[in-house]
Amino acid sequence: MKSRDSLIRLKRFQVDEKRRQVAQIEMMITDFNRMVSDLDDQIVSEQNRVGIHDVAHFAYPTFAKAAIQRRDNLKVSIHDLEVKLGAARDELAMAVEDLKKIELIEERDQMRERAERDAVEQETLDEMAGRRHAFGR
Repeated sequence: MKSRDSLIRLKRFQVDEKRRQVAQIEMMITDFNRMVSDLDDQIVSEQNRVGIHDVAHFAYPTFAKAAIQRRDNLKVSIHDLEVKLGAARDELAMAVEDLKKIELIEERDQMRERAERDAVEQETLDEMAGRRHAFGR
């Protein structure tokens, strides 16, 4: 029993850890999306300030070019994180499934032990009742 209790604790820890990983990746994606939005605003603002919206124009602002590059890099990172998020969610689902299997086995074993104890108790009570009946009490 103790080894199974340890296994259940381990599986619960693993599930919690997978949940933290999923949450962390989701938070990073949210942060990166916010940064992309901020960079988009900065790019438009810079373009409007200078009055040049054509990236190929010789006088296109260097700041806007750099912001576009950062934004594109963030979009690539977001895509990579979304792939990792999918994998992390799959791992979480498998960890939860493993935990449920072990918990069900533990519950089944406890029910069987309870049934065995109840049967022994009932047998003892039946024996006591039989003795009382046999001795007329």
